[in-house]
Amino acid sequence: MSFFFVFKFNQLKKYFIVLAFSFIVISLLVFNATKYLQVFSSEEDPRALMKGNEDRDEIALTFNITWGDEVLEPILDQLEDENVSATFFLLGEWAEHHPHLVDLIVEKGHEIGMLGYRYKSYLKQDINEVTKDLYKAKDVFTKLNYPDLNLLRTPSGHLNKEVLTTAVNQGFQVIDWRVDPNDWEKPGVNYIVDQVMLETESGDIILMHASDSATQTAEALKTILPGLKEKGFQFVTISELITQAEISIKPIE
Repeated sequence: MSFFFVFKFNQLKKYFIVLAFSFIVISLLVFNATKYLQVFSSEEDPRALMKGNEDRDEIALTFNITWGDEVLEPILDQLEDENVSATFFLLGEWAEHHPHLVDLIVEKGHEIGMLGYRYKSYLKQDINEVTKDLYKAKDVFTKLNYPDLNLLRTPSGHLNKEVLTTAVNQGFQVIDWRVDPNDWEKPGVNYIVDQVMLETESGDIILMHASDSATQTAEALKTILPGLKEKGFQFVTISELITQAEISIKPIE
């Protein structure tokens, strides 16, 4: 009988050890997940993201759209051919007039953020006008059934502390960039390719455009997308980039 109890005790002890070990592992996983899901900006400490984790070969390709409806689909085709997910920052006024294209971007598996409602520098408006512009943009996307957008890129990337604080207080994560080939200026396909290929580093956010002025972008992507993959980079969305630790923040004057 005593042997039976010893056996039972040892068996229970074994189960307890396994259970305790499992609890520790799960706790560590939850802790790490929480750590990597940290928000880089808050009302107490507003910031703008310009770069992700330099220790990970992940990059985020982003596109601004402010006008036109001709070059977007060729760009989407190139992204689909290379199985690349990107983040599109859309002007509220453009989205209002092209709801089917907003839906198409999302249906193709891409992420969307906002550029405000009207494309006018926030540094050339008083803060009340900026607030109204943000609310109007948010209202547009809510009516288009995208009420939960929280990624914001300001027109022309113009920021100061007051604008940044206002945006963050409205629940936005403000996104900047580090690599910009100025493709909207049509500098030539080879120039666009060279700039992106030479400048892109781990964790970078690349700014490109899908407005109708960016007539050379789709062609440039035919080289850029496979080229960056060959260099070992993995394309992620901005939201995925945010989840990584050691993000770089743009200093705001």
